[in-house]
Amino acid sequence: MADFDVIVIGGGPGGYIAAIRCAQLGLKTACVDERLDDGGKPSLGGVCLNVGCIPSKALLDTTHHYYRAQHEFAAHGIGIKDLDIDIATMMARKNKVVKTLTDGIAMLFVKHKITWFKGRGELAGENRIRVSLHNEDESKEYKTNHIIIATGSSPVMPDAIPDDEKITDSTGALAFEAVPKRLAIIGGGVIGLELGSVWTRLGSKTSIIVRGDKFLKNVDQQIAKAVQQDLEKQGMNILLGAKLVSVKPGKKNVSITCATADGETKLIVDKVLVATGRTPNTTGIGADVVGLTLDAHGFIEVDAECRSNLPNVFAIGDVVRGPMLAHKASEEGVAVAERIAGQQPEVNYTVIPSVVYTWPELAWAGLTAEQLQLAGTRYKSGVFPFTASGRAHASGDTRGMVKILSDASTDQILGVHIYGPNASELISEAVVAMEYSASAEDLARIVHAHPTLSEAVHEAALAVDGRSLHS
Repeated sequence: MADFDVIVIGGGPGGYIAAIRCAQLGLKTACVDERLDDGGKPSLGGVCLNVGCIPSKALLDTTHHYYRAQHEFAAHGIGIKDLDIDIATMMARKNKVVKTLTDGIAMLFVKHKITWFKGRGELAGENRIRVSLHNEDESKEYKTNHIIIATGSSPVMPDAIPDDEKITDSTGALAFEAVPKRLAIIGGGVIGLELGSVWTRLGSKTSIIVRGDKFLKNVDQQIAKAVQQDLEKQGMNILLGAKLVSVKPGKKNVSITCATADGETKLIVDKVLVATGRTPNTTGIGADVVGLTLDAHGFIEVDAECRSNLPNVFAIGDVVRGPMLAHKASEEGVAVAERIAGQQPEVNYTVIPSVVYTWPELAWAGLTAEQLQLAGTRYKSGVFPFTASGRAHASGDTRGMVKILSDASTDQILGVHIYGPNASELISEAVVAMEYSASAEDLARIVHAHPTLSEAVHEAALAVDGRSLHS
């Protein structure tokens, strides 16, 4: 007889959500997670809650307030003398936010009667998991009817990057004790831009080193160019087409040499953040022991329902194909739990939103103009700038735009791209519309409250047919 109906390996946004949903469905559930916080105590929530999404947004929020107080409050008639930033207090607030949320997950496990194994879990055989607890020397095996692997991912640190205390990954950049005077970020993706924003707002002279010739290559390029221009105005030095030649740490700083189309560029910085991507955590989970199939990059191969090649073994989140997004992992966790319970859920991967929490924020769902052009799809485009939004003017932030792409024949919405204040919230309307195969005309006919930022979505939908009323 099995000890559990389901054992989940990993307690991040995919794993803990999967465990909770399994328990809600009446399945006897356990979750194995090995993460320890800075104090050596077990902490649920994975990278996202502990050293990723949540702490980075806490720092982004604090530094956004500081930046506005420095550069924007005067226009509102608000004068502040002797403005300063206390890094220790900022970090303490971030840590409190993290602890509140991770403790909350632990309480949810108690509420749903989920067994939390505080240690490492690995595949030990057919329907068997070996658990090595932090406080015990000997491991123990448990039999289960189903297994969900949700072990997440880790930052990539290229072999060419030397090991030095002045060179760090995203985890280290979330815990700087002081503002680096000069910061270099290797990689121009979401992590690099968000953490670059944090420290640039506090006074770092920040350089973003991007290997490719395009900035945010997976983003609609009309939008990406606007983002680049704004970040450069905020003080970021963005180097495109920059091939890393050398990284040489010294006693007090780090020397970086890059090759560009204009020749070699040399940077002398105090800190280096390496943000060149993430790799799935599939080493040491027993894949070779049980014959779990991995691809050439270490991802677990799964079908459309997140089933691996092994019976009753599922995998979700960063260890499988698709974008490495917390909300994608969570939805896969829910779907797998419901499949185990005999239901037939679906995850619509075509409309999963993506967000970059710079300011203004960047959010999108669906296809870009470049992707549609490459596929030969005929489309219409509607763009509405926030400079024409009454609510944006009232709040004092008019940067950015909303762009809607629809099929030229059917008018079905194919992509929505928002760069502007609160884009992370505005994108949800587009996701709902696309989930129900709405047309641009459908959005154009919906009454939006005035004055709101969401009116920009309405106007962009009108602009698809050349009917925008305010631009």
